[in-house]
Amino acid sequence: MDVARELIKLKEAKVDGVVLDLRNNGGGSLYDVVQMVGLFIDLGPVVQVKDRKGEAQVLNDKDKTVLYDGPLAVMVNEFSASASEIFAAAIQDYHRGVIIGSTSTYGKGTVQRNYPLESSLGFDDMGGSLGSVKITLQKFYRINGGSTQLRGVSSDIVLPDLYEHYKIREKDQPDALAWDEVPKVDYTTWKYAYDVNNIRVSSTERTNSNPAFTTISRDAAWLDKQNDKMYPLNLKAYQEEQKMIRATVKQIDSVSKLKSPMMIYSLPQDSAKYSADKDKGERYNQWVESRKTDIYLKETVNVMGDMIALKSVVYNK
Repeated sequence: MDVARELIKLKEAKVDGVVLDLRNNGGGSLYDVVQMVGLFIDLGPVVQVKDRKGEAQVLNDKDKTVLYDGPLAVMVNEFSASASEIFAAAIQDYHRGVIIGSTSTYGKGTVQRNYPLESSLGFDDMGGSLGSVKITLQKFYRINGGSTQLRGVSSDIVLPDLYEHYKIREKDQPDALAWDEVPKVDYTTWKYAYDVNNIRVSSTERTNSNPAFTTISRDAAWLDKQNDKMYPLNLKAYQEEQKMIRATVKQIDSVSKLKSPMMIYSLPQDSAKYSADKDKGERYNQWVESRKTDIYLKETVNVMGDMIALKSVVYNK
């Protein structure tokens, strides 16, 4: 598994903590996400899946080993969906790490499959001329019993962002399925569970005193109000208002970038890997450079610093 290989490299580099960025991650394989959670916990349940008959199946990590047992922070936003939410929910339920980002993730807790309208074709074969129909077959549930459907995963630490007020989550869809729950399953929380409340207080103090985050929060709220107002029929007045909206969005984009970039370095083997291909190397370097000025990553690094300090206290008792 790719994630396992990356964790091994980081452990060999003797990192103090790991940040997993699931922002804008729309999900993926259910099998893979169960394996991913297993890299960070002892054996145990990861997610529940209920079919149309109402029968819930528990998917477990059956490997007793823990590949990485150090501090873990998971970054999410409104576009983190499906398998990303399963991962974040499991990490949160086990108290294995800290979830940081928007107030909640997207809220997609359902499983769909495409069925071709031609009987001669197999499942997921979209080659037929009659097309296909997508049918919802199952729903995901956390090991604590609650569904990720509609409500998503609430962050332990919330950071202001531009899209908070946008109507883009599952709950904003008129035909979205309702939230419900199934019985909780037995599981044992992480042996070195963090005091999230103390970590949250420290982060809130930093963000409240950070002009960039206060600007983002204020401007995002202002933009939200513009969606509900009545626009003037006067062309010039309308153009002026649109000019203000564009300027506000531009301002949010500007303050979301650090003026003093963070010191971020690639692992030697990664640098060698991407430098062998010019195009891939340029894209990789651009990605690294964009991370250096990411205000959200900076605060996550600060949170990680708090977690590392608390881990040292716990381990030294």
